[in-house]
Amino acid sequence: MKHIVVLTGAGISAESGIKTFRDADGLWEGHDIMEVASPEGWKKNPKKVLEFYNQRRKQLLEVSPNPAHFAIKELEKLYDVSVITQNIDDLHERAGSSKVYHLHGELLKVQSTFDEDLIMDWRKDLNIGHFCEHNFQLRPYVVWFGEAVKMFPKAAEITEKADILIIIGTSMQVYPAAALLDYAKDNTSIYFIDPQPNLLKSTNVEIIPKKASLGVPELVSRLLE
Repeated sequence: MKHIVVLTGAGISAESGIKTFRDADGLWEGHDIMEVASPEGWKKNPKKVLEFYNQRRKQLLEVSPNPAHFAIKELEKLYDVSVITQNIDDLHERAGSSKVYHLHGELLKVQSTFDEDLIMDWRKDLNIGHFCEHNFQLRPYVVWFGEAVKMFPKAAEITEKADILIIIGTSMQVYPAAALLDYAKDNTSIYFIDPQPNLLKSTNVEIIPKKASLGVPELVSRLLE
């Protein structure tokens, strides 16, 4: 069974109604991204950070997967599929994908500020005074700017084994995620789906200049034929 690796970015979630910051001069819904997504921002004003992610969590629970998410799940009929996502939402899981790896954390989980490996599911508001079992404050389970992307080595290992690599809704400008392309084998077939693609077309790269909800189902139909 051939192995497909799907690398997704903000573009696929945007079509479900999840707002992104990549096109807004570094602002995320009016917030300076460093104030709500950095260790420095957390130290300066943890209450503001928690409120920000509480709003993101509420928004996530109100949206649904879109046709692109469901199409990716359909690939599992004929392929071994691994989804590597830069997104912190759970839309791939809700669409039914069985192997999803989150590079940048998960919005519906929290972690201890005492032990970063102490992680738990969390769907309600997270506030000052919500402690782990060691009586330390809980924080969002999100990789902030300046923090290590611990999932990257695993993602690189998975990408090395890809027969087909499908890149969806990401600028491929943010590292380390952008470096995953370097781990693909020379004979890996690569598809890049984005309305504003910025990868150069080559012998093993096919550019599909469409938004995810259109381009992904079309490609999946071809791959399942």
